[in-house]
Amino acid sequence: MTYFVNDKCIKCKYTDCVAVCPVDCFYEGENMLVINPDECIDCGVCEPECPAGAIFADTDVDPARGDEFWLKMNDEYSRKWPVLTQQKDPMEGADELNPEMGYVEDPDNPKGKDFSAKPGPGD
Repeated sequence: MTYFVNDKCIKCKYTDCVAVCPVDCFYEGENMLVINPDECIDCGVCEPECPAGAIFADTDVDPARGDEFWLKMNDEYSRKWPVLTQQKDPMEGADELNPEMGYVEDPDNPKGKDFSAKPGPGD
């Protein structure tokens, strides 16, 4: 089992999860975070810390949420983006987004609506 971040993190990038991660398995993109599945030790401490409700266990995969897509995205981009080990301020406007609504995968954009493949600054 491992944990992954879905599209509810896009444009929020809260890092409360990073602050509690004992193994530094979070990686930072321009507008979201991902978890490296090979580094995650499945402790689960990150999941309840996410204000956007964007972290899930891979045992709770829901096809209706597009979780298979986000499992692959976490694996792919955690190998491309820089590691993030310290808590930062969320993105501007993150608190105005409705974390329960999240984003929906856009069929015209296979990387998801508003997803940016650009790396973030990391530490």
